[in-house]
Amino acid sequence: MRLRVATSRAWLEAVLSDFDTFMLDHALCERKASATAMSLVSHYPDRAELTREMVDLAVEELEHFRMVYRRIADRGLVLPADHKDDYVRRLRALVRRETDVFLLDRLLVSALIEARSCERFVVVSEALPAGDTKDFYVDLARAEARHHVLFTRLARTYHAPAIVEQRLDEMLDAEARIVESLPVHPFVH
Repeated sequence: MRLRVATSRAWLEAVLSDFDTFMLDHALCERKASATAMSLVSHYPDRAELTREMVDLAVEELEHFRMVYRRIADRGLVLPADHKDDYVRRLRALVRRETDVFLLDRLLVSALIEARSCERFVVVSEALPAGDTKDFYVDLARAEARHHVLFTRLARTYHAPAIVEQRLDEMLDAEARIVESLPVHPFVH
């Protein structure tokens, strides 16, 4: 997926200057990603392929949460209370409520979140010195790339490809506007 705007250097500088906050937010993102996958399972149990893929994704995202949690615990940090992610909130506001397009929009919003996470984990990994943390973020970037492809493929499974491409194009434009309007802070999104 080609995001319309790249992550700013200012964002990277914020992350590198407060990596603990970044990792704490990252843990919350992984937990929420697992919950989102399970939410799709609970809302669409009759869609076998979606259910199978989302169960596997929920487990993988929970494993990512565990891996990030161990790293933050090793740093002596404590998980914070959940906070609203303005990026995700604004993307979810794009979801149309009509029955025939609700699933499409949910899948594409998830694809966009995963694509942005992938892009940001690449940016972070490229800035880190060689070692375990760099390798960790390289691996997570690869996982996020698989996930955004998965969500886009599922959208094409349940909706006509031309409709998916048109809506994805609209959402990519909206995502770019959202990213450009957000304040810079050391969060994943």
